Amino acid sequence: MTMGMTSSRGRESGRFRARDLSAPWRHVDVTLLVVVGVIVVLGSAMVYSATRKMADPSGFVVRQGLFVVLGIGLMCLVSLIDYRRIADWWQILYALSIALLLGVMTPLGAVVNGSRGWYRFGPFSMQPAEFAKLAAIISVATYLGSSDRVDLRRLAVALGLLGVPAAMVLVQPDLGSALVFIVIALGMLVVAGVRMRHLVVLVALGAVAVFAILTSGTLDQYQKDRLTSFVTPNGQSYNVDQAQKAIGSGGLTGYGYMNGPQTRGGYVPEQETDFIFTVAGEELGFVGAGGLVVLLGVLVWRIWRNAQLAADALGTLICVGIMSMFLFHIFENIGMTLGIMPVTGIPLPFVSYGGSSLMTSFTAVGLVQSVHMHRYT
Repeated sequence: MTMGMTSSRGRESGRFRARDLSAPWRHVDVTLLVVVGVIVVLGSAMVYSATRKMADPSGFVVRQGLFVVLGIGLMCLVSLIDYRRIADWWQILYALSIALLLGVMTPLGAVVNGSRGWYRFGPFSMQPAEFAKLAAIISVATYLGSSDRVDLRRLAVALGLLGVPAAMVLVQPDLGSALVFIVIALGMLVVAGVRMRHLVVLVALGAVAVFAILTSGTLDQYQKDRLTSFVTPNGQSYNVDQAQKAIGSGGLTGYGYMNGPQTRGGYVPEQETDFIFTVAGEELGFVGAGGLVVLLGVLVWRIWRNAQLAADALGTLICVGIMSMFLFHIFENIGMTLGIMPVTGIPLPFVSYGGSSLMTSFTAVGLVQSVHMHRYT
């Protein structure tokens, strides 16, 4: 009788353990959440420092705070939903993103910095290209994750899913976002198992396409100058020159928060968005800017780790797509402030001012959390 009771208790205990193991809330990636939180706090502080001399400095901070709150809400909501259920709606999400990209080319769209890629709602604006990146990642991950091998037909469809929004943002014109789609494609296709010779051909075709765009009439001359200023000095290199001066003058520990002369004088254009990293370099020095880079590196590492732990190919591909997106944003944004990458207007995730970028980034982290939290269900 004692042995029977022991056996029964063992089975019951096993059932409780299995139930506990499958409880999503037990598998939250706390490290990822903490890193995101610290980066957001630092980013908000940098935005305040960059905008405090403007006509409405409090407005920037209030709006950024609102974007953070909304973004956290989206992150929590998405993380609680099984990513496989979200993937079931990929066709609707993709179609909606394409519709939004089409809409900006109509009178409903607004021109910002020479690119017709925005919607205006009073003091707020929305850039649908940011959301299209996430929709494309979910769509391609769902399509490629449904098969064990990627033949030419599946490769062509995946490229089409990424190529359509890339071409649409290029027409706006927004070469920076188009490049993000290319990097996302490379990352996801490599992990999906595309043959190396196909990847080599795709990379070569991509290089040819970029060259053709730069030599065509798709971009205005000032946009071409911005993209080539890191190779050939021109009138558009002023932004980069000021950014390099700000970062270089910071030295080891910087001038101190809100004490950077370049930042206080407003010499760095678009400092709260594209060139936000210059605030960290000037006011916090090599130590502070380096610390921010380390935090961004941990963010990328945790996403890669979650890709490895995913329960299926769908989860892995979603994480890899998001990691590729973040990695290019980080490398390109910091690189252009240092003068080693072209100026494309790509924001630094969780740091730059902007609602579209922030909410997309939070939603992306929510998807990664969903993959991690639901890997036992």
